Amino acid sequence: MKNIKFKISVWSKSLLIACSMVFCFSCADYLEEDVISRIGNDYLNTAKGLDDGINAAYSTMRTWYGTERGNNFTIFGTDIYTNGSDGSWKFMNTYTNQFDSQNGHARELWDELYRGINTCNAVIERAPNVTGVPQERVAQRVSEAKFIRAHHYFLLVQLFGPVDLQLAETKVPTTEVSRAPISEVYAAIIQDLQEAIPNLEGGKASSNYGRATRAAAEHLLGRVYLTRATSPAGSSADYASAEPLFRNVINNYGLSLLPDFGDVHRFGNEINDEVIWSVQYTRDPLTNGGGNNSHVFFLMEYDVQPGMQRDTQNGRPFKRYKPTEYCLEVVFGERENDSRYKKSFVDHFLSNRPGNYTTTFDKSKVNLSFAEGDTTIWLPGVNLTEAERAQYPYQVLTPELYTEKLYPSLNKHLDPGRVDRTQFQGGRDYIAMRLADTYLLLAEAQFFQGKITEATETINVVRRRAAFEGKEAEMEISSGEMTFEFLAEERARELIGEQTRWLDLKRWGVLVERVRMYNPQAAPNIQEFHTLRPIPQNQIDRVAGGASSFPQNPGY
Repeated sequence: MKNIKFKISVWSKSLLIACSMVFCFSCADYLEEDVISRIGNDYLNTAKGLDDGINAAYSTMRTWYGTERGNNFTIFGTDIYTNGSDGSWKFMNTYTNQFDSQNGHARELWDELYRGINTCNAVIERAPNVTGVPQERVAQRVSEAKFIRAHHYFLLVQLFGPVDLQLAETKVPTTEVSRAPISEVYAAIIQDLQEAIPNLEGGKASSNYGRATRAAAEHLLGRVYLTRATSPAGSSADYASAEPLFRNVINNYGLSLLPDFGDVHRFGNEINDEVIWSVQYTRDPLTNGGGNNSHVFFLMEYDVQPGMQRDTQNGRPFKRYKPTEYCLEVVFGERENDSRYKKSFVDHFLSNRPGNYTTTFDKSKVNLSFAEGDTTIWLPGVNLTEAERAQYPYQVLTPELYTEKLYPSLNKHLDPGRVDRTQFQGGRDYIAMRLADTYLLLAEAQFFQGKITEATETINVVRRRAAFEGKEAEMEISSGEMTFEFLAEERARELIGEQTRWLDLKRWGVLVERVRMYNPQAAPNIQEFHTLRPIPQNQIDRVAGGASSFPQNPGY
């Protein structure tokens, strides 16, 4: 299957720059604008120009998926992850006053998403002028642009609330912008996706892998309805609108849950029957942008421990995200039948630096000796007495010994395909939508309509797949066990580390409550206003009228 890797031509880069003029301009930008516009006006009327334009829009997905900013916005400050020892963004977990309108992640995300939006606007408006291209292909590219535009506005409205709604190409810099009501933003998102769905490819994956498909648009639209339902613009009817979309994705595109949960994120298996849509990365430094960086953020400091050194197999440990006690002991507390703890976290390390050592964290023994491939660290996931730990010829890392440097590492994003152990720009595609999530979203839509029996049946499909072999029956729950708390924890078990959790908690209206209960580092500071992120100050400053025309979110 051919992959679309979104090589961005000189013209495509120029289009991204030109399309961002409304949000980011200077004297130099004005000087460049005419040249850029001439290239775009001429080139976009060709088949190659149409494809390069939509590819440039796709490339802005890399602003969110697999990046530090995308992970910080969704992993930090939740009930299941807190901060590890390293990095300068801990305030996004602890919600201190450092998290303000000067936040670099917010500024970068805002600017890049709007660049992508205006590139989509250009494709949509100019597509009728393209010659020498079958109309079916033109319609598909326009629908892809509407999918991307809807995706970006959906992120913006969840994170920032009312935002500037631009549905026409901005060709000349302007300072006349305003914050549209949430209801208008959601209406535009829904219209884009409804118009896109008929003209997108209908298979489980595009023939040019990585392009949006009908299944991806239906999955996204269903999630939009679920999220709007709990917003000021929503109603209970949104759940009924979401349900058939999720059912269609599950039943009509040939998608299927992989038999083994552990295979979903297995390295080298990024293209599989469970993937609805993924964001494309490459091993080519010329076309990979900043790369998929998720492989570094979830790892403990294994590389300075006896018998170990950093390698590509175990990853480059940035020690950013540490699972909370609630995550490990409650969410993943049942491990006899459920395989997801075992298959989501690294529970042992094998020596890649043989020799004789003195113990570091496990003082149940003093000296250690390792040959190549010997176990050096074991994480049993439960506490053992010092005498029990002393029986093992390696260090045993138990929960009572966890620190901000030592804790279970998430294995979903490991990237041993990097060229060396220091490479930050990973090349794995980022799985943005997968079928297990569709099942869980369907169960949510059913649950909030009071269809508890149906929700139970739906969630049991995911749970049976997650079972250890022969434990499928034990994993099933009854209708009496199908509660909101169970649903919330089931999403955490299945989707941990996949850039969903903060958005889930926000959607359910329980972010502040659950952070205060389960994230001790964040609990003292989080307030109700933190359910929105700060509008970047540079956006407010470049609007005519400043804060009176484009007001900051409360609390910042």
